[in-house]
Amino acid sequence: MYSWSVPNEIDLMPYQEFFAQAAADGTPVVVGTTEADGMPDLAMKGSFMVWDKDHVAFWERAHGETLAALRANKKLAALYRNPNRMRGQLRLYGDVVTLAEDGDLREQIWNRTIETEQKADPEKKGVGVIVRVDRVRAGGNVIVRDR
Repeated sequence: MYSWSVPNEIDLMPYQEFFAQAAADGTPVVVGTTEADGMPDLAMKGSFMVWDKDHVAFWERAHGETLAALRANKKLAALYRNPNRMRGQLRLYGDVVTLAEDGDLREQIWNRTIETEQKADPEKKGVGVIVRVDRVRAGGNVIVRDR
């Protein structure tokens, strides 16, 4: 079981392997959004990944409630829990900075999406989503982005 010390600034790189293996481990990341009418929504994302030290990304292939919610409200929360890989849980909070519907960035997100998720979208109709993480909660430790 992996144990880590939480840094005092946002650096998501130590969690990269957790997210990369989440779907294969049967523990996809749960993403929380808020719909236009104010109702919360939850969805599991097998393609959730660390994009860089302070951004995460995922391939949104369903074009359903999650995408509609992200268009209405850019706030997103994500929860990762896998007791076989780490103690406790990891929570991320942030704002969507990009809904990549076409272009090079969308292609980059697609290329980094796990094969299982690519196979679930054989016509490649999804949207790449990038989220700037502003707060990380790992157990009782909280890291907040300087504003």
